[in-house]
Amino acid sequence: MNQPDRNRRLRIAAVVTEYRRYSHAQHILDRFLWGYGFEGRHHRPEMDLVSMYVDQQPEGELSGERVRQFPQLKAYPSIGEALTLGGDKLAVDGILLIGEHGRYPTNEKGQKLYPRYEFFQKIIEVFRASGRTCPVFNDKHLSWNWDWAQEMVETAKTMGFAFMAGSSLPVTRRIPAIDMPLQAELSEAFCLAPGGIDGYDIHALETAQCMVERRKGGETGVEYIEASQEGEVWSRMERDEWDQGGWDRELLQACLCRSQSLVPSREGFNHVLPTTAEIPAQVKENHGPYCYRYRHRDGLKMTMLLAEGVVNDFTFAARFRGTGKVLSTHFHLPPREVCNFFSPLAYHAEQMFLTGKSPIPIERNLLTTGLTAAGVESLFQGGKRLPTPHLDIVYQPRPQSTFWRT
Repeated sequence: MNQPDRNRRLRIAAVVTEYRRYSHAQHILDRFLWGYGFEGRHHRPEMDLVSMYVDQQPEGELSGERVRQFPQLKAYPSIGEALTLGGDKLAVDGILLIGEHGRYPTNEKGQKLYPRYEFFQKIIEVFRASGRTCPVFNDKHLSWNWDWAQEMVETAKTMGFAFMAGSSLPVTRRIPAIDMPLQAELSEAFCLAPGGIDGYDIHALETAQCMVERRKGGETGVEYIEASQEGEVWSRMERDEWDQGGWDRELLQACLCRSQSLVPSREGFNHVLPTTAEIPAQVKENHGPYCYRYRHRDGLKMTMLLAEGVVNDFTFAARFRGTGKVLSTHFHLPPREVCNFFSPLAYHAEQMFLTGKSPIPIERNLLTTGLTAAGVESLFQGGKRLPTPHLDIVYQPRPQSTFWRT
């Protein structure tokens, strides 16, 4: 990868599906344009967002308004022109690929077919034609298609450019503000979250993976996955052990107790631990619940439970092997009107553009992308346990902490 000229401010391009209020593009691009609160001050990125390609323009779209507000910013009719600034060669130093929100088809499995891979391929065309690359940030999971996701990562490694992808959950604040200790020996872990499949499952999987990848030996990949929904989830909840088809009940309780949005299960109480008999009635109609159970190749047992209506936040718990002690924490997401959990995500993307190195291993998102696709496939096949030899993804975590502490 050619290093940018550090005698000038870096130029950043954005390739997005849509740019409207509360879209991921707004949350991220506005931070590159105006700056954002970070560590007790208003932080302005040391770079300029100079170009963008916006695929769809729904009612209330903001790209035209932003172009008028920021003279250095220009919208282009194609991805190629946005990256070359209307010329023949790559003319930017970093790319924000945000393929989230917009009117795109949904397949029979319930996956929304966002064109992240297609956008990525257009970026690669410009790289190859220019004989130069630059760092790329991809919001959320890489693609709904596993083969495409794997190709994206392999292409980045072959061409030698920094590639960062993922959710804001791993980098947002935590209460308590803890990392999983490096080289911790774990036997089982659990993540409790709201939402549905192919949207919130990736956030929950990223929440879990950023913690468990720090265990002894690092990440080893996933052996199999099995997904459940609705009544089958409640059946599994009655079983107290993984080998019986359930999970460690104390881990679920730890997540419930860490939640800051636990919905009261009994009238007149504000924060009461619900019983297993009370939880099913709390789940919103037509919102699951959904459960992914999967085992890592080193034996770590993992459960992700999406229970919209029971909680509205993300919590994690894990049991240490040997001592039997439980570690748990809450991943803090401020209100939608603020959404400042995008601030640390934007900051890490900015650091990648400045240094040419991603602070987050791309293998994490490759694994969570694969788990998302495999979980949806298991549900599509009626909850069948699916071997996942393709998720033989081995990597070491970054030793430094990357979540927002201040």
